[in-house]
Amino acid sequence: MKTIIPKLTIVGAGPGDPELITLKAIKAIQSADVILYDALINKDLLDYASKKAELIFVGKRKGCYAYQQEQINELIVQRAKTKGHVVRLKGGDPFVFGRGAEEIDYVKPFGLETFVVPGISSALAVPAFQGIPLTKRGASESFWVITGTTKSHNMSNDIVLAAKSTATVVILMGMGKLQQIMDVFSSEGKSNTAVGIIQNGTTKDEKFGIGTVNTICDVVKKQQLSNPAIIVVGDVVKQRVALNSIAKQVETLKVA
Repeated sequence: MKTIIPKLTIVGAGPGDPELITLKAIKAIQSADVILYDALINKDLLDYASKKAELIFVGKRKGCYAYQQEQINELIVQRAKTKGHVVRLKGGDPFVFGRGAEEIDYVKPFGLETFVVPGISSALAVPAFQGIPLTKRGASESFWVITGTTKSHNMSNDIVLAAKSTATVVILMGMGKLQQIMDVFSSEGKSNTAVGIIQNGTTKDEKFGIGTVNTICDVVKKQQLSNPAIIVVGDVVKQRVALNSIAKQVETLKVA
């Protein structure tokens, strides 16, 4: 009879492109007895799972939760005790607004071994895929990564602090507060600062909108941008325009 060693591995699935996952993450998926996966992971990654593994969707779609967080915590412990290795598969990096630390804190008193496999955070990868460097000499010396909406469904106060800085500001989960967020930047004299919004970044459904603090809400409406999306505020967004211009020149030369 197989000896069950209850174990939890929190795995970062990356930003959406299934190739943007680490070898260590794939090995964890392959060895899992149970996989609890979120809505934002690419389901192609589940192909790495054993045919014997139990796959359980625990994510959120259109505001509807398959499981509440407390239920997920209990499910992890129950499945680990009865089946062994549980992999909690999360989009991006599990420690960047992913509740990975909360789940580890919950299961530790139950005697589970715990491991973490970092993932490529969407906050970094999605702008990069659009040619937006979060830092660039002469444009930005640092960057903030902020959640747009807190647990209490309010705008994060850190946005007020970030708007006062010269740093690039990357905002996750902020589309529902977009106008309010832009009003904060506008009040700091940044009405003409460039803003980029990337929806479904690094996937085949990716959409991109570019504007300024003053115009981005109109751009979002016109291009019908929505969640899941990342908001980038800062002059580095203009770098994407420069890269596109270079690319067009290269294509023109090829045709000629």
